[in-house]
Amino acid sequence: MRIGIDLGGTKIEVVALDRHGGELLRRRVATPQGDYPATVETVAALVEAAEREIGATASVGIGTPGSPSPRDGRIRNANSTCLNGRLLLHDLAARLGRELRIANDANCFAVSEAADGAGADAQTVFGVILGTGVGGGIVVRGQLLVGANAIAGEWGHMPLPLAEGDDLPFPACYCGRRGCIETYLSGPGMAADHARRTGRTMTAAGIASAAQQGDTECEATLVRYEDRLARALAAVMNLLDPDVIVLGGGLSRLDRLYRNVPGHWGAHVFSDSVVTRLVPSAHGDSSGVRGAAWLWPAT
Repeated sequence: MRIGIDLGGTKIEVVALDRHGGELLRRRVATPQGDYPATVETVAALVEAAEREIGATASVGIGTPGSPSPRDGRIRNANSTCLNGRLLLHDLAARLGRELRIANDANCFAVSEAADGAGADAQTVFGVILGTGVGGGIVVRGQLLVGANAIAGEWGHMPLPLAEGDDLPFPACYCGRRGCIETYLSGPGMAADHARRTGRTMTAAGIASAAQQGDTECEATLVRYEDRLARALAAVMNLLDPDVIVLGGGLSRLDRLYRNVPGHWGAHVFSDSVVTRLVPSAHGDSSGVRGAAWLWPAT
C-alpha cells in the first residue's frame, strides 16, 4: 500500500493506492494557514486515519510547495511561506515514526503522469503546473530528475524568453526576481497582465469565459498568454527535447491551449519539425497526490 499527501496552500489531500495504482481512499481537509506545527499534525493525522481505514501500514510520500535544500534539508522556495526554513521531512518522519519521501509538488505531478497518466508511453516527460504558481517536473525513463541542487524542472522561475514590447516592464515575482515565467503564465499572472493592458480586474477564469463570449480585450489577453507559453515551452524543448509535455493546474483546462500553442512554438524550436505532444493530464487535480504516493515503488 502507498499513501500520498498533497500539501497545498489551501488544502491537504491524502490518497491511498494499491500496488497497481488503484485508488483505495481519498480525503481532503483545509490547510492550517500560516501554522507550521498544526500543518505537521494535520498531515500526520491524515496518514494515521487513512491507515486505520485501509487496515495496513503504508509507505508515505509527500508533495510540497518548494523543495528540501540539499545542504540542510530545510524547505526553500515554497509559496506557502510558513514551510520555508523548516525541516518538514524530519519533523513528519519523527511524528509518524518511519522513513518518508518528499518531492516538489510539480515533480509529483510529473511522476504521476509518467507512471500511469498522459505520459505513460513516453521516455521523457515534462510535467507543467499552470495554476496559482507555475512549476515543472522532469521524468526520464520512469525516473524523476531531481538535479544536483534539487531544482530540476523549476521552470516557473526562469526568465520569460525573448521578452519585448507587450512583455515589458518585467513584473516582480515573490522570489525576489523580475520577469519570471510564473509572473506571466500563472493564473494571477494572466489576471495582472489583463489589468495592466485594460484596467479591468478579472480572474483568469473570468477572462477565459469572457473571451469565449466574444470579449475582444479578453481574447487579446489569451492570445498574448498563448504566445508566451509557446516561447517558454520552446526553451524547454531546445534543452530537454521531451516526447510529451503534460499540462496540469487550473489553466490546463483551457482546451484552446492544445490547439494554439503548438502552432506558435515551431518558430522558436531548433528543429525542422516538432513531434513533441502537448496534452492535458490524465488524472487532473488528482495527479499531484497520486504522484506523491508513486514516490515509492510497488513492492
